Amino acid sequence: MAMIDLRSDTVTKPTPAMRRAMMEAEVGDDGRLDPQGMGEDPTMNRLEAMAAALLGKDRALFVPSGTMGNVVALMTHCRRGDEVVVGDKAHVLNIEKAIFEEEFFGLIPVTIPDPAGKLDLALLEKALKTKPIRLVCVENTHNFAGGAAVPPEHLQKVQALAHAHQVPVHMDGARLFNAATALKIEARVLAATVDSVMFCLSKGLSAPIGSMIAGTGPFMQRAWERRKLLGGQMRQAGVVAAAGIEAIQNMVSRLEEDHQKARVLARVLAETGGLKAPENFHSNMIKLDLTSLNFSAKEFQAEMARRGVKVHIHAPTEIRLVTHKDVSEAECLQAAQIISQFWKERRREMA
Repeated sequence: MAMIDLRSDTVTKPTPAMRRAMMEAEVGDDGRLDPQGMGEDPTMNRLEAMAAALLGKDRALFVPSGTMGNVVALMTHCRRGDEVVVGDKAHVLNIEKAIFEEEFFGLIPVTIPDPAGKLDLALLEKALKTKPIRLVCVENTHNFAGGAAVPPEHLQKVQALAHAHQVPVHMDGARLFNAATALKIEARVLAATVDSVMFCLSKGLSAPIGSMIAGTGPFMQRAWERRKLLGGQMRQAGVVAAAGIEAIQNMVSRLEEDHQKARVLARVLAETGGLKAPENFHSNMIKLDLTSLNFSAKEFQAEMARRGVKVHIHAPTEIRLVTHKDVSEAECLQAAQIISQFWKERRREMA
């Protein structure tokens, strides 16, 4: 039985064009710098220049993963033991975690609510006034808010509050281009609201590996040093950079297709009338609240696997579905019908 995999957009496979570009990439030693601070890999240099220009930042830096990208950025902004404002549902706090672990870098999280992915501005201002905050972190799209796209108007308010206290802002923009697509704006508009930003080349953009950090020239020079400390320096990196170039050039424009697939899922699930899906969602994620089923997320995941659909556990009674290029709209419709059918069966059992 062919499985419909809606666990995450991280399962996307590189396109044939990416594979050809990787095979044909011109390479060099990216870990050896010239007097201008540029590596010797021409394909990586091209990718980093493209990413910086796309976001309106001075420079960009390739890192193997989004987690490393956020860790490098926070290590660059902060000193060990500094206090960082972060949303209480933020991915960097709840999943990546390491930067806040005492045995690693020991940053101190100052958590404030981030309903719908937006930091509570009143509490942010209070924290900035009463604590020695070193950095403010935002997330876009916001994973635990169901892929919510946070608009630039809110981010500009966060930036103004932070800058009034000489505090920089970093964005975990793992799915930055999903946010820009949902908001119908250029990614540089969102990047302009922060001092540094990380985005993933994998996930919806479908490259097999890699993320980018972008920011000012001096910040990025320090970030390069910290990447090296963490083992993120690469040698003939053009092989993976070539896939990243293809992702930026040709995969951003198709993200709206994934959002349309999510709308198909949401529409069918809403018609079921039992499973609680968010009335409004923004991008390629849908959260399902299973409370009314009297069924745990683990049980639901196992049942769906038996029926041919892979889903992701988000919480004890919450499931996440993520659309991407490797599931068609027809498959999304089929998955929604499978989930709906199970709900109808379950409802009869509970009657």
